[in-house]
Amino acid sequence: MPPKTIIEPFRIKVVEPIRMTTRDERLALLKDAGYNTFHLRSRDVILDLLTDSGTSAMSAEQWAGIMRGDEAYAGSPSYYRFEDAVKEVFGFEQVIPTHQGRAAERILFETMCSEGDIVPSNTHFDTTRANVEAVGARAVDLLVPEGRRHQEVHPFKGNLDTGRLRELIREEGAERIPLVMLTLTNNSGGGQPVSMANIRQVSEICREHGIPLYMDACRFAENAYMIRLREEGYAERPVAEIAREIFSHAQGCTMSAKKDGLANIGGFVATNDPELARRQRNVLILTEGFPTYGGLAGRDLEAIAIGLREVLEEDYLEYRLASVRYLGEAIAEAGVPIVQPPGGHAVYIDAAAFLPHVPPLELPGQTVVAELYLEGGIRCVEVGTVMFGRRDPETGEEHPAPMELVRLALPRRVYTQSHVDFMVEAIVAFGERKDSVGGYRFTYQEPVLRHFTARFEPLYEVAG
Repeated sequence: MPPKTIIEPFRIKVVEPIRMTTRDERLALLKDAGYNTFHLRSRDVILDLLTDSGTSAMSAEQWAGIMRGDEAYAGSPSYYRFEDAVKEVFGFEQVIPTHQGRAAERILFETMCSEGDIVPSNTHFDTTRANVEAVGARAVDLLVPEGRRHQEVHPFKGNLDTGRLRELIREEGAERIPLVMLTLTNNSGGGQPVSMANIRQVSEICREHGIPLYMDACRFAENAYMIRLREEGYAERPVAEIAREIFSHAQGCTMSAKKDGLANIGGFVATNDPELARRQRNVLILTEGFPTYGGLAGRDLEAIAIGLREVLEEDYLEYRLASVRYLGEAIAEAGVPIVQPPGGHAVYIDAAAFLPHVPPLELPGQTVVAELYLEGGIRCVEVGTVMFGRRDPETGEEHPAPMELVRLALPRRVYTQSHVDFMVEAIVAFGERKDSVGGYRFTYQEPVLRHFTARFEPLYEVAG
C-alpha cells in the first residue's frame, strides 16, 4: 500500500531565516507600499506567494553546475550543454537563450507579428498580452466555457475553445493570424492544464490553415504530469515522453526557465524554422547579447540545463502537485471558494465569490491580497481587474476584468508542510472576518502593466 503522506523528496542543506513581523508592523509597511504588495521589501514578508517565477530553490547539482559555468563571450560549453538539454526535452532544433521569458515573448512577436494582426490563445498572461499589443497586434483569449466556471470540477479547464478558434479564422482570415499561442498551464485561468487531445485539435486546425502553433512552455512539466494523471491513455507513460509529444504538435515555443526550469533567471525561444531563428538571433544580438549567451551568464545556462531534466523527475512532480492540492483542498473545505480543481503551481481564490459584497470596480482581489498580508505576512497577487481590467484613456472609466482571482503561487522546493499549514490557518482566519472588509480604489496607475507599480487606498477602515 502506498504511503498516505507524500513527503518532500529532498533534504534541506542550507536555510534562510524568515523575519517574523507583527500585524501592526505589517499595517504600517502596507500603508507605505500604497497597499500594493509588489512594493514591499521581501524581508518584510513571512511567506512569499507573489510568484513562482525565479523563486525556486536550486539543487546541489545545479549549484555544482554553476561552479562549472564557463563565461566565454562566444561559444561557451555551458551554452552547448543548455542547447542539448532544450533539444532533448522539447525537440526543437533552433535554440535562442534570453534573460527571461518576457524577452523571449518580445523577440517572438517582434519577428512574427505586424500591426493589425491577431494572436489567439487559451488565455494570454500579462507580459504576453503586453508584448503582443506592443507591436500593434491584438491578443484574443479563447478559453473553453468550463474555464470560467470556477467551482465546477473539470480536468482540463485550460483548454482552448476550438470552435471559437475556427470561427475567428473564418471571420478574420488566416492571413491576419501569424500564430496561435497556447499557454501550458493556463496561468491566468487558474493554473489549469491543457489536454493532449486539445493540443492535437488546435494543432490540426493550425495546420489546416497554415498558421504556426507556438506554446508558452514555462510550466510544461506540471501540464505533462496532469495529462498523465487525468487523461485516458497516459497513466503509464513517462512524463518526459508526454512532454515530447506535447511539443511535437508545435512549431516552436517560448519559455521562462524561472518556472519549470527550476532556475532563478533565464529563458529561451525555440523553433524548427531556421529562417525565423536567423531573424530572431539578429534581434537577440541587438537587445540581449550574443546568441550563445543571450543575456545570461554561463553559470545560469548550466543551472537551466540541469533544472530542465530535474523538473521531469516524477517523485518531484508528485510532491509538487500534492502540495498545491493540499493547500487548495484545505481552504476550500473551510469555505474559501477557489478555482477547482487546484492547478499545478498555484491555488486561485475566487475573490468575487469570497467577497460578494465588494463590487468588481472596488477591487475585491486587492482587498484579499492586502488582508492576507495583514493576517499572516503572506504576499500574493491579484489576477483580476487590477491586472486585466481596462481604463479608458479618454474618459478614465474603468472596465472590470472577466475574472476576479487571487493567486497563491508556491515557489518550487522552498516551503515545507508546516509552512503550508500556516498559510491555511491565515487564510481561514481572514475568511472568518471577511464580511467586515471593503474595497480599494486606485490612487496611481500606469497605462500598461499597471499592477506592478499601482498604488491604492482602502474604502474601509483597515484594522491594525
